Amino acid sequence: MWKEEDDKLKRTFVFKDFNAAFAFMTKVAAVADRLDHHPWWSNAYNKVEFELSTHDAGDKVTEKDKHLAELIDAIYADMV
Repeated sequence: MWKEEDDKLKRTFVFKDFNAAFAFMTKVAAVADRLDHHPWWSNAYNKVEFELSTHDAGDKVTEKDKHLAELIDAIYADMV
């Protein structure tokens, strides 16, 4: 589940291996680019961590972040 902390939406996703995590990131990248709303994320082996906030809004959580989080959740649900 996403949690709001330090003016960011945060969540970690865990996959069976690096390839699955990278495939997830590729799908999220396409959606984020289409929305022109790019997340901060990191990847280590089978884990992908996100922090979503809107730079133009002073690095606060906005509806753009909540919408992207919903889309990320849908991508994840499709993959597991």
